[in-house]
Amino acid sequence: MGSLDRMIDQVAKEKGISRDTLVEALEAALVSAARKRFGPKVELEAQYSDSTGEIEVFRFRDVVAEVQDDSVEIDLETARQELDPDAEIGDQLGEKIEADTFGRIAAQTAKQVIIQKVKDAERENIYAEYKDRKGDIVTGIVQRFEKKNTVVNLGRAEAILPLTEQIPKETYRQGDRIRALIIDVKRTQKDPQIILSRSDPSFLVKLFEQEVPEIAEGIVKIMCAAREPGQRAKIGVRSTDADVDPVGACVGMKGSRVQSVVQELRGEKIDIIPWNDEPARFVCNALQPAQISKVIIDQISSTMEVIVDDEQLSLAIGKKGQNVRLAARLTGWKIDVRSESKEEKITGESFERLLAVHGMDEETATILFDNGYRNPEDIARASIAELTSFMGITNEKALMLQEGANEYLASSPETSAEAETDDEISAESQDNEDDSAQATA
Repeated sequence: MGSLDRMIDQVAKEKGISRDTLVEALEAALVSAARKRFGPKVELEAQYSDSTGEIEVFRFRDVVAEVQDDSVEIDLETARQELDPDAEIGDQLGEKIEADTFGRIAAQTAKQVIIQKVKDAERENIYAEYKDRKGDIVTGIVQRFEKKNTVVNLGRAEAILPLTEQIPKETYRQGDRIRALIIDVKRTQKDPQIILSRSDPSFLVKLFEQEVPEIAEGIVKIMCAAREPGQRAKIGVRSTDADVDPVGACVGMKGSRVQSVVQELRGEKIDIIPWNDEPARFVCNALQPAQISKVIIDQISSTMEVIVDDEQLSLAIGKKGQNVRLAARLTGWKIDVRSESKEEKITGESFERLLAVHGMDEETATILFDNGYRNPEDIARASIAELTSFMGITNEKALMLQEGANEYLASSPETSAEAETDDEISAESQDNEDDSAQATA
């Protein structure tokens, strides 16, 4: 039976299945075949012999004085004559069953069991191989298309590139080579489901890791990334070595490194932004190439008001709000972009409204305005402790200002938010000619 031994080794190598798993499958198959032949009550056991290279199947029966069921019992005399001369009543004896007694149906059953066991082992191996590879880039061949999803052959396994994870307007043909990111691996009743993505921001990050040695070595780090797949992307980078320019490292000689990534993403434009620990500076960097004149931060609402020259407004906003929208996603801040002319108008109106509050003087209004209190509503919402934290504002004055702010609001129900609505345009919908924008990360 050396041929069986060689067959086990060959199948184990071809399928990538352990030898022990195959032996267990063969043992289970022969037991199943024997049960088909002798019935469900019979106690059976299969053992593979390394020395003979043969799988032996044994049927066990109890030694009894009087046989009631010959499939599970044997009388004492027969047991002593055929199996064990020293047998006694109550013993359980094993009898080897020759495989050629199983019959054609039993043999077919054995074949099906072996096939199923091998498939189960292959599935488990594939799942074990890919379950820890989430976040890795893989290369495969486009195999076929199922309900607008693309099935990719990875060699030993198939993966799915869903329509939602594809780059818009990107088309594939059967046989095309494709690179994508593994974003999930799921166990299913059939084969493991490997989910790929080409639109995930992490795919962009991994491509740079492959192209830029400084990133792979940990000298340059990609801190964050934002994409509108197929159109434009931004990444924030920093260097752990003062002598290494993170932006230059990612761009490469004559743009060679970034161009490799751009080509893989079918022409997607990529802005490489120097990271800064100060949120305001990082937001200014993220809005490049626009030049920023002024930034006003509201820590409570995680909002920044960004003021730019009138000529720079369209550049800061970008086509259909894309630049400011990506900057907001990249930085995690809500960004409201305004032109200086609009800001001057709003500032003037806001300051006048502050001065209109009973008990307010110009010096106090200037202090409050410079610290983010732009209208009576801000004063009415503030706590006494917040107001008295500013120089020159006592408890009595803070109470007077709040009363004055509430009186002003009662006599003029229009809120500052409503008054400024016409001056703010969402970054989700404006175009290049817009003169203000607001984007939410």
